[in-house]
Amino acid sequence: MMHLTTRTRALAGFAALLVAGTALTACSSGGATASSGTDAKAAAKPVSIDVVPEAADQLPDAIVKSGVLRVAIPTNEPPTQFYKEGTKEMTGLNPDIAALVADALGLKLEVVVSNFDSIIPGLEANRFDMTVSSMTPTEDRMKALDFVEYVDMGSALVVKSGAKDSVDFDALCGKKIAVLTGSYQLTVQIPVLDKACEDAGDKPLDVQQFQDTRQAISSLMSDRSDVVYADGPILNYATLQNPDIEVASENDIAPVGIGITKDTGLTKPVETAMTAILDSPEYVEVLKKYGLEKMAITDARVNVAQ
Repeated sequence: MMHLTTRTRALAGFAALLVAGTALTACSSGGATASSGTDAKAAAKPVSIDVVPEAADQLPDAIVKSGVLRVAIPTNEPPTQFYKEGTKEMTGLNPDIAALVADALGLKLEVVVSNFDSIIPGLEANRFDMTVSSMTPTEDRMKALDFVEYVDMGSALVVKSGAKDSVDFDALCGKKIAVLTGSYQLTVQIPVLDKACEDAGDKPLDVQQFQDTRQAISSLMSDRSDVVYADGPILNYATLQNPDIEVASENDIAPVGIGITKDTGLTKPVETAMTAILDSPEYVEVLKKYGLEKMAITDARVNVAQ
């Protein structure tokens, strides 16, 4: 894993995001390749928030002593998270939210870039303190983590352009479905869809797993998959960059949460911090930067399983 010890900020405006997103969605399944042509000096002013004393006062002594908040975030999934063009700094919705939480707690943010399916084991091994990774609270995940909600997020199906009329959530039996390893779609929704196919006496879903959405879309474009099933904001953004794909259907809009290892003493201060953030203009500002205003929520609920 790569450790980024700089305090991350969303330094790219939405225009820069479009450029960066195009570069990332066009990459091979290897590392991200940043494009050229965006002037970092023209980037938007970083979003920041003042310390919330009530939240900072609730921090456990170990975190106060370190002065650092270690946050696990995946990569290369615009607009939720991706590398700022020409750097190894993370930007996007999730790094911005993590930065606001660190601000509110009076801590320095340390982003730990990690594959999504290794985040919960990493939290349990104390390699980081929490994750802001569009993770849906589920009963199974709540055995290991506490969750503090921060935005609403749905799921979507993406197909090749012109094929959306042949694919929806009731017509997936027997199709090759590309999903992300460890995702909510794979662990919670695919079993439900598969059971419906079984009950109807139809063929089961042919599930194919990938580490990121770029790989899944590449599989779709090479006809190895029939449809990609992943987080709605990421897939909707991908269609803006690639005219050869389109969204066929969307469903299951529900809150995602900041994941925190249980019994660390961090859940309450993060809840207090997130409650203050949701009431702040900076929260809306972050969502607007990425065209995600509709994902705003009003309550930082804790441990509500989806």
